[in-house]
Formats: sequence, structure tokens, C-alpha cells
Amino acid sequence: MDGTLVDTEPYWIETEHELAATYGGTWSHEHALNLVGNDLLSSGRYIREHMGLPLSPEEIVDRLLDGVVARVQESVPWRPGAVELLTSLQTAGVPCALVTMSYARFVEPILAHLPDRVFSAVVTGDQVTHGKPHPEPYLRAASLLGVEPGRCLAIEDSATGATSARAAGCTVLVVPLHVPVPTGTARIFAPTLTGMGVHDLPFRG
Repeated sequence: MDGTLVDTEPYWIETEHELAATYGGTWSHEHALNLVGNDLLSSGRYIREHMGLPLSPEEIVDRLLDGVVARVQESVPWRPGAVELLTSLQTAGVPCALVTMSYARFVEPILAHLPDRVFSAVVTGDQVTHGKPHPEPYLRAASLLGVEPGRCLAIEDSATGATSARAAGCTVLVVPLHVPVPTGTARIFAPTLTGMGVHDLPFRG
């Protein structure tokens, strides 16, 4: 979701800096980019260590979600071409799953702005034991869709997400945004989703 469907990374980064300011911690843009694609508890542990906060990782995640959800409720920053591609897939009868390390309470206000049933399954970070880059999120999504991972195309913007999808057996369409993603087997790169429809996808299983 973050970086492919919506570009909420600026929201997360703003909230992280606010958190640092509130508790007198230190933070940097470089630290923020290190968290792109990670599961939230891992990010909470990283923030606690590098900001020096007197909070548990769970408490840090709660405060981050409070800030980002408030921003999303004001404005959803859609990525170019993403909603159009989802609509094309839905019209063609291609089942889609949302696989994100964000928690359900952050995902819900974004899904509320999309057409009904555009996603046949949703996997969030608070529904899995192991987050990205572990393959569990994508394995769970494929299982919920009732298809083999090898017949799935994952769209990702980070190395962490691409590693997770590829480890599960998916082909990966990489559309980089905030962080570089290295090349690799079954990783196909595109500069944007703009103008891309179901028949333009590089893999259709």
C-alpha cells in the first residue's frame, strides 16, 4: 500500500519528527528511509533505539498510527495510475489482495475511498506473525485468494517488500519511489503505473 497505492511516506516521516520533538529525541531523513517497507513493530524498535524514547515499541507504533491516520483522514495521497489499474483489474475479474505492513486501523480509511470489493483479500501487519521481508504476508495473501504464489504478481516499491514477495514465489513488478530497489530474479521494473492496465502487466500467470 504505502509507496504503491498511496504515498504516505511523507506522513510517516512528519509524524516521526513530531514524535522526536515531543520527547526531545533526535531523528533524520536517513533514519526515516531505513524504515520504508518494514513491519511496524520493527520500526518501533528502531525508533526507540535511535530516538532514545522512554516508550515501548508498541506505544511508539500507536503514536505513529495516531498521527498518520489523522493525516489520511484529511487527504489520501494516491499514487499516479494506481486506482485506475485496480479498477482495470476488477473489471477484468482479476482477484487482488492488499499486502501491507500497516495496521488495519490505518488501512480502513484508505479502503473506504476505493470501489467496493476492489480487493478480494487484505493482509495487514497486525494479522501476521512475521512481517516483510519474511514471505508470510504474501503467502497468506495467495492462500486467501486461493491461488499459488507463483501465479501472482506483486507490485512493490521497496527492497523489503520485493524480498518478501519474491521469497513467497511471486513475480515482482517494482515501481521505486523513495528508496532504491536492487535488481534480481523475477523482478521487473517500471517507472510508473500511469497508463498501465490489466493487459500491460508483465506477468499474468
